[in-house]
Amino acid sequence: MPIALLALTLSAFAIGTTEFVIVGLIPTIAADLGVDIPSAGLLVSLYALGVAVGAPLLTALTGKMPRKLLLLGLMLLFTAGNLLAWQAPGYESLIIARIVTGLAHGVFFSIGSTIATSLVPKEKAASAIAIMFTGLTVALVTGVPLGTFIGQHFGWRETFLAVSALGVIAFIGSLLFVPRNIQHSPPASLLTQLAVLKQPRLLLVYAMTALGYGGTFTAFTFLAPILQDISGFSAGSVSLVLLVYGVSVAVGNIWGGKLADQRGPISALKLIFALLAGVLLLLSVTASNPWLALGTVLLWGAVAFGNVPGLQLYVVRQAEHFSPQAVEVASGLNIAAFNLGIAGGAWLGGQIVADIGLIHTAWIGALVVLGALALTFWSGQLDRRSQDVTSSLSPVANAAPTTAA
Repeated sequence: MPIALLALTLSAFAIGTTEFVIVGLIPTIAADLGVDIPSAGLLVSLYALGVAVGAPLLTALTGKMPRKLLLLGLMLLFTAGNLLAWQAPGYESLIIARIVTGLAHGVFFSIGSTIATSLVPKEKAASAIAIMFTGLTVALVTGVPLGTFIGQHFGWRETFLAVSALGVIAFIGSLLFVPRNIQHSPPASLLTQLAVLKQPRLLLVYAMTALGYGGTFTAFTFLAPILQDISGFSAGSVSLVLLVYGVSVAVGNIWGGKLADQRGPISALKLIFALLAGVLLLLSVTASNPWLALGTVLLWGAVAFGNVPGLQLYVVRQAEHFSPQAVEVASGLNIAAFNLGIAGGAWLGGQIVADIGLIHTAWIGALVVLGALALTFWSGQLDRRSQDVTSSLSPVANAAPTTAA
């Protein structure tokens, strides 16, 4: 794999750490800032909204910038946002810091996916995306448990200071290894960009993404309180459980990329969404037993992010067909959909926690994922109908010259 792809993975690691470390720190931040658990959960939602806004809007606005210069600017913005979180005097300023960091996140993964696919042969496109997103999964394996440990023992502010240091390292990696002459499509006109939102097939993929991750984050946002209050784990043990989860995610992400390459994105997504819904339903039963909960979390990790490569590959392929002049914008909108799902799921989870209790986030999240599964089946049927129409018209097209002759 090209060294530039590894540089993207390094940046994804830093960004993934700051995105997900908040999950392990929600009880600590809530206690320190004097807010309740659902309010602390909004730090996940509002970060995700920053990503959702940043991905399509800033991707479009920065379309003319050289890719390397843009990547370096994004890592500077990312580092600044985490330094602001480190110095945040209260809950409101911490929200602002999270939104600023989310803006950098959105653009990075928007352009990162298309850069990654441009660095490898077409048949390895999903695997290239999976490798880049491995930065997120490695962050779950090491960055999130370590950040949770730091936050619990030295204060949550020190976690964001450590993440800022990761931002500096990622900046250096991009500076050294990402080539200057990265090719990218000319920026689409504003009308072309807006036309992406008029394509029903692309909107369908975005809905799949939003529901798939909305269901996951309905429960995942409150995993630390679930583990402490229902499963009986100590606060110090939560970081170890997150480590187990992260290792499983790393394996599942690579497996998901290979599955999408071998079976196609739709077949891969059907299987992964079905497994994910099943695991969330299982968690609602096993959460009260620490050992069974640990095993379920291990299974959860294996499928939680395995659909990322398939979803990104699928939206790029659909964009190439339905909106070929705005593939990067379409990719950015999928990142937006991903984070709208996270924001909505975290908000929904907060309402569930406040109204009926922590444990209900799991089975309700499973129902949301089943909605994503239903949309995946529908999209696959539409693909087959489109292929059938094309096949039926081909003989007519081939016969036309003969008739004219």
